[in-house]
Amino acid sequence: MEIWDGYWEDGSLANIDLVRGEPIPNGIYHMVCEILVRHTDGDYLLMQRDFRKSNFGGYYEATAGGSALKGEDKITCAKRELFEETGIEANSLEEIGRYISSDTIYYQFLCITDCDKTGVSLQGGETVAYRWIPEKEYILFVNSSDMIPNQKVRYADFLKKLGYIH
Repeated sequence: MEIWDGYWEDGSLANIDLVRGEPIPNGIYHMVCEILVRHTDGDYLLMQRDFRKSNFGGYYEATAGGSALKGEDKITCAKRELFEETGIEANSLEEIGRYISSDTIYYQFLCITDCDKTGVSLQGGETVAYRWIPEKEYILFVNSSDMIPNQKVRYADFLKKLGYIH
């Protein structure tokens, strides 16, 4: 059983526990952190979702991430999720966005890393492959139907700021 903290829309703690898979009360949110990974050489990391995942199985996604566990702040969550899903240890993360859906507050981060590009690890049940792509290919990716639509929406402000989408 996975326990999450409940939050108010402004991101402050609501002092209520949420259980993964159970309904979230109206006006309460859970936190999800997503991390975009860029290598110091300019390449972006894409992770291929496990084909058995119900949503977008087999798609490549330009993010690692997941729900914050009870007691985690957004930085702790982002670092844990990044390590679990890629094996990359983030020394620093830049918060690049915040997006609210029906019952979720998404925080987006950028991790710039000089990690060994061949040392990315996969998380069973989550990811099955990875690839690094140069910035020009990443721009094509975010402007194609290959990018998961909800992720494109959540990253839109950041991608527009970079001039990647118009």
